[in-house]
Amino acid sequence: MKILVAAELGMCFGVRDALAATRAIASPEDVTIHGELVHNGAVLRELDGRGFHRSPEDDRPLPTTSHVLLTAHGVSDRERARLLAGGKVLIDTTCPLVQKAHEAARTLAEAGRRVLVIGKRDHVEVRGLTGDLPDAIVLQNPGDVETWPDRRLGVICQTTTPVDHASAIRRAITVANPRADIEFVDTICAPTKARIAALDALLEQVEVLVAVGGKGSNNTRALATKARLAGLIAYHVEGPDELREEWFVGHRMVGLTAGTSTLDSTIAAVRARLEDIAATISR
Repeated sequence: MKILVAAELGMCFGVRDALAATRAIASPEDVTIHGELVHNGAVLRELDGRGFHRSPEDDRPLPTTSHVLLTAHGVSDRERARLLAGGKVLIDTTCPLVQKAHEAARTLAEAGRRVLVIGKRDHVEVRGLTGDLPDAIVLQNPGDVETWPDRRLGVICQTTTPVDHASAIRRAITVANPRADIEFVDTICAPTKARIAALDALLEQVEVLVAVGGKGSNNTRALATKARLAGLIAYHVEGPDELREEWFVGHRMVGLTAGTSTLDSTIAAVRARLEDIAATISR
């Protein structure tokens, strides 16, 4: 059994910068992380162990600490204003590419367009993007598309949306709204596109794919789903302990990729475990 590693995988610069910001904080006990810094259990355990407070992503009461760290996923301007009005000092680690998505949504709305957001309805990034736009519509699948009365529509994407999925929804919007003036702003981030392209190349060479990332990681799930849709066996794991030798018996080529919130050390540990399994199977 041979293990092939995707050319692009693992943490994007936005997540690395956010994590670096937390590691530079001298007094974690004075800081509440506004939700999950990343959807990765290992990272969350590290932050909890250092003494950071953490507010839930769904129902966020005003934190009791003096400082609040905004995660890479970003928040709405309304939420920023609420925190500042509560006397909180903000440490902003919002990914610059998420900030660009906010700017695109704001510009489309100011131009008089109904904003359509392609993404996961319950995802924290999407809630941030739509928090200042009460009329925004979130589209998870082509089946969510309707014929709207609006003559001017603006379309953006959650930054980790798979490109082919976004394209399918865009086509559905155009078909269902032939008379509308539709403006699409591509807000899918470059790291997501690079990882999808690397996965496409990998899927042509392997029989089984292992995607490493937190169970709550949207982009890691998307990597595994894409492999399954291509007819491959795919496993989404958080770490090496989840790997089972029987998964790989009878397979010659196994691919390895990882989501944008996955630590380098976790990827290395999964790869090492795969190499051990390969050695055992070949005996």
